[in-house]
Amino acid sequence: MSLCFRTDCSVQSEEDMSLPSAVYRPRHPQDSDYYHCVEDYFEALMQVYDDNFSRDYGFWRPYIEKVICRYLDCGDLKNGFARVRCNDCGHEYLLAFSCKRRHFCPSCHQKRVVEFGEWLCMDVLKKVPHRHFIFSIPKILRRYFLYDRKLLAGLSRCAWESLKVFMQQAVPEQEPIPGAIIAIQTFGDFLGFNPHCHILLTDGCFYGNRGMFRVAPPLELKKLEAIFRHKVFKMLLKKGKITEEMVRMLSAWKHSGFNVFCGNRISPKDDSAMENLARYIIRASFSQERMQYLEQEGTVVYRSKDGKDQKTFPAMEWLAAMCTHIPNRGEQMVRYYGYYSNVARGKRKAKGADDIIPGILEPEGNSKAFRKNWARLIQKIYEVDPLICPKCKGIMRIISFIEDSQVIRDILTHLGLWLVRSRPPPKIHDPPYIEYAPSDYLAHPPHPQTDAYSDPEYSWDDYIQS
Repeated sequence: MSLCFRTDCSVQSEEDMSLPSAVYRPRHPQDSDYYHCVEDYFEALMQVYDDNFSRDYGFWRPYIEKVICRYLDCGDLKNGFARVRCNDCGHEYLLAFSCKRRHFCPSCHQKRVVEFGEWLCMDVLKKVPHRHFIFSIPKILRRYFLYDRKLLAGLSRCAWESLKVFMQQAVPEQEPIPGAIIAIQTFGDFLGFNPHCHILLTDGCFYGNRGMFRVAPPLELKKLEAIFRHKVFKMLLKKGKITEEMVRMLSAWKHSGFNVFCGNRISPKDDSAMENLARYIIRASFSQERMQYLEQEGTVVYRSKDGKDQKTFPAMEWLAAMCTHIPNRGEQMVRYYGYYSNVARGKRKAKGADDIIPGILEPEGNSKAFRKNWARLIQKIYEVDPLICPKCKGIMRIISFIEDSQVIRDILTHLGLWLVRSRPPPKIHDPPYIEYAPSDYLAHPPHPQTDAYSDPEYSWDDYIQS
């Protein structure tokens, strides 16, 4: 039996060196600029975050530390692996376990993006026309969402209620109901905190017991924007975040900062466009291809999406901005409403009525098994098949999962890989206790264990300039 490892620290024969580029090679997050930046500045960031960054990027959340520590372990053979072997020639390689830290680990999040796009098109979306909407809020209100992430769920609800009212008025049928998938994004082009909603909405409403669908006429976006603005104000007033005076002031502005964008209609037959859009709405907050870590200068150069502009960050500040977009544990960044809600879908499936819409083509096979096929996801993302043997082109399969620490050490030592550099991540520890003066409590509260924080005491000038 021969062993071949597609890593920089691999043991390779001369035959392996001539393999074609299409052969699958396990990734190496430790070699990326992104990993080096996190590795170099993460521990220092934790020590100075409250003093230097909490004002601009929100308070430090203990869950952030857990996410980053897991990311620094991602793809390290010393933390466990699977053995993949060819049935024909016995060729074998080791596949390191991933961290599964979505929204922070680029590789793990990309797999999530592919899974989501496929699942949405297969199991949720119906063969009816859809549109892409974007609901955004003014800068002056963004800090409230930064310091209380529970408001993001309310923002999603405001967007849905606005669209529901508008669509039901546009479709003259009895009890019409649209379907919507709303993904919350918190980032802008240069990682600034910019909460907004990306929405996949049916371009019309379902109605009747037979699930008939009527296409809606073109929507008047200005009226839709006004409804959305009213509902956001109402939500923030109810939560005690803003005052009636602030509402009157913002309502008097010619350009309030609220905005509603509507894309072109997506045909029910355009599966590719629908899947690409589904991926887009849950994309990661950043792109590794757009960043350059200058280790000697201690800076990160980050380019815009179109490549026409760029911004230089101190490396620690760039990492602080990245931490802002890590959701809390259990925080739902994608929500389903109306015809696509979990309750509605569950009721239709229980009645066997989820496939009665004329023209719907339901996928065959077990969708859960389909989504768990890691090899298929890698093939779709990187255009290589990890289960094709590079030597004989035979079929490879996973033969075991190695998780015991002593067995891991014995195998890697035998292969000469145990002494290869592997950076242990920082130990997870409780945040240091800081005693605050009573007058400073509101401005700098101690680390809470929840995702909601008290609003800082900022002036109107501070809000407007941010």
